[in-house]
Formats: sequence, structure tokens, C-alpha cells
Amino acid sequence: MGPPFSNSEQPTLDQQASIDPHIQEMEEQFSRERLLARLRLLWNERRFLVRCVLIALVVATLTAFLIPKQFESTAQLMPPESQSSSNLAFLAGMSAPGGLGMLAGDLLGMKSTGALFVGVLRSRTVEDRIVDRFDLKKVYGLSLQMKAREKLAERTAVTEDRKSGIITITETDHDPKRAAAIASAYVEELNTLIEQLSTSSARRERVFLEERLSAVKKDLEAAEQDFSQFASSKGAIDITAQGKAMVEAAATLEGQLIAAQSEMEGLKQIYTESNVRVRSTQARINELRQQLRRLGGKAGSTPENGDGSTADAPYPTLRQLPILGVPYADKLRRLKIQEAVFETLTKQYELAKVQEAKEVPTVRELDVPTVPEHKSYPPRLVIMILGMLCGMIVGLGWVLARARWQEMDPEDPGKVLAQEVFHTFVARIPRISRNGTGTESLEAKVKDQEEDPPGAKGASAGS
Repeated sequence: MGPPFSNSEQPTLDQQASIDPHIQEMEEQFSRERLLARLRLLWNERRFLVRCVLIALVVATLTAFLIPKQFESTAQLMPPESQSSSNLAFLAGMSAPGGLGMLAGDLLGMKSTGALFVGVLRSRTVEDRIVDRFDLKKVYGLSLQMKAREKLAERTAVTEDRKSGIITITETDHDPKRAAAIASAYVEELNTLIEQLSTSSARRERVFLEERLSAVKKDLEAAEQDFSQFASSKGAIDITAQGKAMVEAAATLEGQLIAAQSEMEGLKQIYTESNVRVRSTQARINELRQQLRRLGGKAGSTPENGDGSTADAPYPTLRQLPILGVPYADKLRRLKIQEAVFETLTKQYELAKVQEAKEVPTVRELDVPTVPEHKSYPPRLVIMILGMLCGMIVGLGWVLARARWQEMDPEDPGKVLAQEVFHTFVARIPRISRNGTGTESLEAKVKDQEEDPPGAKGASAGS
């Protein structure tokens, strides 16, 4: 039957409308037949597909159980007070290059102190301290500090919640105890580094007062020792009190001497010089005069060159007190000044410490890192399911690709080129024969499969 129209005639619109449904019906029937053919092919190769799935399941199961377990330990930190942001803004400039110094460009636009805390936790300084603290180069099997630091950074996640400001530190490690310890070490190193690098006004004042207080304490100790040695060598305990007491004692002795002399005059009128009462009264008068001389001292005598009568006296005489008064007052004044300065600096130092504690923010832990009880990786069930799916996909792809290869014309240039490349590549690879006594070429096995493909055997077995 010839074509409905000649080459010179063109079909009208009505004729095209009658032809299009016929062509669409033929295309749908062809697509349906091709789909049924592929489904039959897959059904015939069902054993092969099941083997692919089982093999993939075994491989995925072994892989899932051979992957080392990993545990996660998490610590959460409360957001620091925003008023302390300005006090910490100088931290970045004080760190070593490559550490906190990388934050210098972002400090002026920093929204909160939490952003700085995150930068401090990710700094090279903190990472180096933790690497050295836990000997992570040996744990990770690395010889370079830089590689151990990079490995630690990969296993540590530091994030900040933009809404609440809570900082989360998540440490992943094969050892659950070490994971919790490293997470805690991050918090400790953060506190230590902030305290060391803080340059707040209260800290500068506290450091100055601490140095000044140390110097004043030495001066006070020297003044106390000088005053005590002077008072001990001169017997000058309290010049004012001693002078008052010695004047009162001299007045008492003078009164007793006048009374004894009056009594002596009366006794001389009654008794002779050899009378006992006269001699006793004269002896008492002599003793009172000697005590007055000792108490008053010799005119012009000093504590350094005093006369013999006062050399062994436990206290200075009345004539020596004015001479000792000037150095005594000078040493006492120095001692009082040093005591007043020391007391004032001590009060200011304590106030500076309190103010520094207020200005320098300390990290407050919301959730303390604990030893994890369950592994976080690998998800073994997921790996097994994905392995089965991959095995199924590979098996389906292999069956369909092999069927497509067999449907191609043997004289197709692309097929001929692919066969030449494949045969040239595998011809040099020897294979052990089934009985184990010799070798056979992989090319020969390929030819056997082409002559008797597994699909044909499956189709005949299924029929």
C-alpha cells in the first residue's frame, strides 16, 4: 500500500489530525512493549539482582562495623554581658599572628562579646594549648603541630545562637572520656586567656596598685626595723610619755629630798652626828640626791658619750630626752607615713580587684560537658540500607547496559572500537583457571559470554 499522499501534494489540516492519533497510538504501544521487555529482562535476572543486593549488604555491613565509633560531648555557655564588650575589644590585638589577631578586622563591627568568645575558642593559642595538654599529636598519630591543630579543629564545632546568644562547644572523639575532657578544657582555656589578655582600666589599676603595694610593704618593713632598733638601743619607747613620767618622778624625789633635809635639821639640834637616826637620815638624803643626779643626767651628755653614772641606765635621762626627741620623732613620722600609705593602698587594691572582677566577664557554663553514653557516628542502619540501594542500582544498571550492548549491531563502529580497547586492555591480564592448574585469558571468557549470554540462559530457564 503506497503513501496516502504524493511528494508533490501536502496534507490538509483535517488529514494531519487523522494521522497524528494513529502515530501517537503506535508510539505508546512501542513504549509499552519496550517497558514490558525491560521488566521481563529484570525478572529473568532476578537471581543476579538478589546476589548484587546481598553482596552490597554484606559489604555495607562490614564497612559500618569497621568504621571506628565517634562520641560527641557538648558544653553550652551562657551569653556574656554586653557591657563587657568594650573591655574585651583589645584582646585580638594582643594575640599572636594567626591566632586572635585574625579577629582584629571584625572587632569594630562585633555585635556581641559572644562573637569574640567564639573567635577566642577557634584561635591558634587555645588549640595549641589543648594539643599539648592532651598530647593529641600522639593520639592522632601525627608528627606536626599544625596537622594536629587542624585535626582538632575538624573535630570541634563552636557555634553561637544568634537569638539567645548561647555558645555551644561540641567535641567529637573516639574516646568518650577524652571528648568530655577536651570540651571542658576549651572552657577552662577560654577563662584563662580572657583573664590574661584583659586590658580593662580596673585591671591596669589593679596591676599598678599591686606593684606599688609591694614596694610600700618593703619600705614599711625597713621603717619598722629602723625604729625598733633605735628604740631598743636608746631605750626610747615613747619620748613624750617618758618625759612626763620622768618629770613627775624627779618632782617626787625632790619633795622627798626636801622633807629628808628638814628632818635632818631637826635631828641635828637634838642628837649628835654619831647618832643612828642622824646617820640613817643622812644616808637617805644621799640616796635621794644620787637618784636625782641619775634621773637628770649630766649637762651636755648625749646617749653616745654619756657619763659613767648613766651608761648602764635602762632609760635615757631628762637631759638626753630632748636630744633623742628629734631623731625619735623623725623615725616615728616615717613609720606612721608608711603605715598610712600601706593601709590606703591596701584598701584601693581590694576595691580594684572587685572592680576587675565586675569588668572582666567570666564564662558561665549552662551545660557542663558529660561523658557521652551513645555513639554519634557511624549510622550503621543507614549505611546498610544505602548499601542495599546502591547494590540494587548497580545491578539494574549492569543488566540494562548488558542488554543494550547485546542489542547493538556487531558492525557498529562504536561497539567495534570499545571491543578493541577492552580486549587490548584485558588480554595481558592472566586469570587462574577454575581447576587452579593453569591460566586463561579474560578475553576468552568475554567471548564465551558473548556467544552464550547469561540473559539467554535466564530466559530459557524462566520459560
